[in-house]
Formats: sequence, C-alpha cells, structure tokens
Amino acid sequence: MAEKNDFEPNIVAFLCNWCSYAGADLAGTSRIQYPSNVRVIRVMCSGRVNPLFIMNALQQGADGVLISGCHPGDCHYMQGNYYARRRFNLMRNFLEHLGVEPQRVRMSWVSASEGAKWKEVIEEVREGVKEVGPMDQFKRRQLNW
Repeated sequence: MAEKNDFEPNIVAFLCNWCSYAGADLAGTSRIQYPSNVRVIRVMCSGRVNPLFIMNALQQGADGVLISGCHPGDCHYMQGNYYARRRFNLMRNFLEHLGVEPQRVRMSWVSASEGAKWKEVIEEVREGVKEVGPMDQFKRRQLNW
C-alpha cells in the first residue's frame, strides 16, 4: 500500500497557446505551487491535438494525459475547442474499450487569467492518476536488436 502512495505519475499536458498555456504561465509567475511531474506541450489550439498524440504519450511512458484549451466560445480559432471536445469524447470511449481507466485522460478549460484553476486541475489529474496507479499496459518494449 505504501508503494501506491509513493507513486508519482508522469503526466503529459497538451495546452492551447492562448488560454491554458498562459494560465499555467500565470500560475508560475504568481508563484502558485503545482505538481512538478507535468510535462507541458504547447499547441496552438486544443483542436490540433491528434488522438494519436495521446496514444503516443501513453506508449512513451506517460501515466496520464491532460488536454486543456480555451473555454467554449472563447477559442481564438472559433471552433477549435469544440473539435477538441468531440475528439476527446470519442477518444475516451475508445480508450475505455481498450481497458484504459478514464482518470488517465482528462480534458479541461482554463483561461489565461485562471492560474489558480490550473493548479486545481493539475492536482485533480495527478490524484486521479495516482488512484489508478502506473500505466504499464501500453508502454513500448525496448527491442534489443
């Protein structure tokens, strides 16, 4: 049981450049402490996150993935976050079909002025992934040629 409590998950976060990345940046510049085991990948729009990016992150060793973009109606590209939401729902259903726990892949809306919300979101993601434990079923095996 102590092993599960000591587990610190690797989380990959795909953040939209205009809102969520700026919100995470605001959290940093405001010195709001949030978990350091998050690897941020900045994308121009959450609608540009290909579902294969999520699969690849899980295969490369991520225990959880977060996709975060502008609030609905605030997308700088008009409909990008709506596309992201549709893709996310399809992807989540597909991953559940494959046996991946829903806590591992999450989506959120964080604006540029919500540094404190960024902290809450990333802590929720971390706690959800800690609850289900390490992700070993998709990791690529290293081949010895």
